[in-house]
Amino acid sequence: MKKDKYVAYVGTYTHGKSIGIYVYDVDIEKGTLTFKKVVPVNNSSHVTKSKNGKYLYSIADEGVEVFKILPDGDLEAINQVDIDGMRGCFLSTDYDGKYLYVAGFHDGKVTVVHTHEDGRLGSVIDGVFHKGTGTVAERNFRPHVCCVRPTPDNKYICAVDNGIDQIKVYRMNERKKKLEVVDIVRCERNSGPRWIRFSADGRFAYVVYQLSNSIGVYEYKDLGDETEFEKIQEISTLSDTRDPIHDAASAIRLSPDGKTLFCTTAGDDTVAMFSINEETGILTKEFALPISGEYPKDMVIFPDGKHIAVVNNESNSITTFAVDYDNKIIVQNAKPIDIDQPNCIMILKLEQ
Repeated sequence: MKKDKYVAYVGTYTHGKSIGIYVYDVDIEKGTLTFKKVVPVNNSSHVTKSKNGKYLYSIADEGVEVFKILPDGDLEAINQVDIDGMRGCFLSTDYDGKYLYVAGFHDGKVTVVHTHEDGRLGSVIDGVFHKGTGTVAERNFRPHVCCVRPTPDNKYICAVDNGIDQIKVYRMNERKKKLEVVDIVRCERNSGPRWIRFSADGRFAYVVYQLSNSIGVYEYKDLGDETEFEKIQEISTLSDTRDPIHDAASAIRLSPDGKTLFCTTAGDDTVAMFSINEETGILTKEFALPISGEYPKDMVIFPDGKHIAVVNNESNSITTFAVDYDNKIIVQNAKPIDIDQPNCIMILKLEQ
């Protein structure tokens, strides 16, 4: 019986020495990454996989680029599309594999791109620019869409706007092929919502706030023609002694079994682990510990749930750790990996 094979894809900014997407072989048992190759992409700030797992989508200066994932994990370029706007920062797909959603930090835009079964990206179906202003000068004076993700029932699309402290909830009008607003979740002013993720059963949403360095827990309900997001908790991501002025909560990830949530916080340069009450959705912070790097932008949990990898943008490194759930600590299990300006990471199981 063949062992499952995994690879990691790390997207990078290419302003300096970096070239694009770095590919690593993944040792699940040891929780380590081994460099395999690099695929040129201009400023691959975020990557995601297609619904069927056969293709990799990447942000690029030119818009969005799509690659076929080869049996050994290598990437073969297929095509790219212009998204009729500034470079995006986040990608996700719907659960039917029909659409690719692009978040635009720089221009506050939500873009929907049609996808084809053979992997090609099609035309831009719709694009919506957010309007409004925030209250934080320079950082949040205009819309910044940081994340676009469908709800677990695939009925709605949540666009998290860091600049105006809102999550706009859309529905795709299939007849008109247009996005329609069905709800707006108004977050605390100056909280800076960045990412949203849903619990394994789809009943709860977790929103990381970049400026207030906290996670909001919402109970999610589909009411037929509209949605309801009821906030039931907010909890800090920071270590206990940290002055939060220059910190920025960044990535949240759920463990494969859905029982644990991890969050990285730049400035504090920590990863926090929270246990999840599966009945209520409520989080309990178990620790917030250093990640041996600077400005962690993203992280990933290994498929076994026993290890994590953190990409550190300012220290130009990836650090890996074993997670000791019983003793509530993480233990670094390898030397930091050198990589220039890493921004995102994804682990993918290869087809055998």
